[in-house]
Amino acid sequence: MNWNPDRLPDRTGRTIVVTGATAGIGYFAAEQLAAAGADVVLASRSESKLHLAEASIRGQVPGASVRSVLIDLASLDSVSRAADELRELPRLDGVLLNGGAMTGWRGAPTADGLPPILGTHVISNVRLLAGILPSLIATGEAEGVASRIVHTSTGFVSQFRLDVDDVRATPRSAIAAYTKAKTVTEVFAFELDRRLRAAGLPVASLVVRPGVGVDAKTPERTGIHDASTPYRRNPYTPWAQGKDTAAWAAVRALADPAAQGGEYYAPAGRLRGLPLRVEPLARTHTPPAELAQSVWDQLEELAGVHLSLPIRR
Repeated sequence: MNWNPDRLPDRTGRTIVVTGATAGIGYFAAEQLAAAGADVVLASRSESKLHLAEASIRGQVPGASVRSVLIDLASLDSVSRAADELRELPRLDGVLLNGGAMTGWRGAPTADGLPPILGTHVISNVRLLAGILPSLIATGEAEGVASRIVHTSTGFVSQFRLDVDDVRATPRSAIAAYTKAKTVTEVFAFELDRRLRAAGLPVASLVVRPGVGVDAKTPERTGIHDASTPYRRNPYTPWAQGKDTAAWAAVRALADPAAQGGEYYAPAGRLRGLPLRVEPLARTHTPPAELAQSVWDQLEELAGVHLSLPIRR
């Protein structure tokens, strides 16, 4: 279908959780989904920033349905508490897994002793999904429409090939650590979709990459992106987009009625553009079965959960 980011399908009545929702791409995805009528749940570790994000969305979208849940992706206990709270919602139609640490890749480990990039971008998401998957399944069954799990990746995965045999092993550079975490994310996301399909469950797992979003091209939002917030210079600014348009791929994966599990959405250009369905990498989409199984097993062990998928067929 032709996709117009400025005229989204009506999402009234649907509840969607967005992690990392107090800044950048996560914030703008939440704002756009709220404008389409969705009941948006902002998930972040800072209560004060959550209040600012809620106020900003309500200022941009009069009558917006928006609420918050505290979640620290560097603490599996915090993730479990957030999942418990989310399971109390009447329905759960989708989740955008967008949050994660962008600095301190060689810094202090998470509260659970995990490398910070791996812990916040991957392991926390596995723990969260283990907690909320029953709600996603129940909503999909009740509504007759598959709920959506949208995983955020990066174009670096296609540029740099990182080995994922040992999930926990941390590469020597920050960009490699980030790229490896997102490579693991893709392998897990597509394996999750295969397992959901095999079990006959009404939940779809999709992957997106945002392109490059820069502060210099991002519209101002009070307390979110303004003179009071940190400004990051980026050498790609002349060719990049704002973080509002960098959110388009994730929003399409969540809101396009035609989107299917196992699909990958990205900007039409390498760095920016309208969100299109693109071909995923074969090495993450369809890796050897034994590798996908190994990654799955390692992630369950590191997250301390078992992702149980009830058979509905």
